[in-house]
Amino acid sequence: MKKWLVAMMAFWLTSCSSGGENKSYYQLPVAHNGAQSTVSQSNRLLWVEQVAVPDYLAGNGVVYQTSDVQYVIANNNLWASPLDQQLRNTLVANLSTQLPGWVVASQPLGTMQDTLNVTVTGFHGRYDGKVIVSGEWLLNHQGQLIKRPFHIEAVQTKDGYDEMVKVLATAWSKEAAAIAQELKQLR
Repeated sequence: MKKWLVAMMAFWLTSCSSGGENKSYYQLPVAHNGAQSTVSQSNRLLWVEQVAVPDYLAGNGVVYQTSDVQYVIANNNLWASPLDQQLRNTLVANLSTQLPGWVVASQPLGTMQDTLNVTVTGFHGRYDGKVIVSGEWLLNHQGQLIKRPFHIEAVQTKDGYDEMVKVLATAWSKEAAAIAQELKQLR
């Protein structure tokens, strides 16, 4: 009798731990508003050198803030690829679209390029129905350093991780537009 009970317990534990829950993977969408030429007539070159994220955002799980001081990292709602790579790739794509005449890349372009580094300190959903995208960026423009903080709170109108990721992507795109505006004013 005891062997049967032990076998049933082992079977039950195995079936419970085998991942009966489905995992969902998320990728930030990229808006495709037209192709950018790879030839720059005005010699405006921008290297997006790095988008850095803190440890709590660097893992696989999508992050949700449950109170003023507590964050939960999801076990079943995961980023399809590292978040810093997704943020960098979508930033390059958004800036490429918003800066016609520029060549924007995620690799060095030469010695006469501007260099952009971004530190993202917040990229998560929050208990009050908002998403947070925050941090700062630093641009090296011809030896001149320009540093700007950013903090975007956007309202999530529907429940769920799908909606949260879409609103996060929209807020990130909004920050890319703000960076593009600053770059357009430089000379």
